[in-house]
Amino acid sequence: MTKDLESYKYLKYGVKLVPISEEDGGGWLAEIPELKGCMSDGETPEEALKNVEEAKLTWISTALKRGQIVPLPSLETDEYSGKFTLRLPKFLHKELSLAAQKDDISLNQYILSLVALNFGKSSIISETPKTSPRKPSKSRSQ
Repeated sequence: MTKDLESYKYLKYGVKLVPISEEDGGGWLAEIPELKGCMSDGETPEEALKNVEEAKLTWISTALKRGQIVPLPSLETDEYSGKFTLRLPKFLHKELSLAAQKDDISLNQYILSLVALNFGKSSIISETPKTSPRKPSKSRSQ
């Protein structure tokens, strides 16, 4: 591969999208794990995803100027096309379409946002340390 920004520009890297706590200012954090330290944020998942694309170009440009190796995305394989068919009940298809129109985005982008949001939540939950449940206190009868 030619080592210039243009040759890396359209490569699709996986992005990890997680909500930022209100204590830390709220919004969303988008990170490209394969490009160590490449991340950005935004008020919405869509904004964070857009911003991380800009951060990706800056990260790659800086790495190339320093003569560093830019890892290729692991998603760039024939194993996953990025497409799959999903059958929905008609009422759900309608509700999702209306919600996407309300947000002025495509149905595909809307569903992708919902999946990313839910996946981010489940990642946070799975990374949260489990605490043992409290034992019920014994009540005294009088």
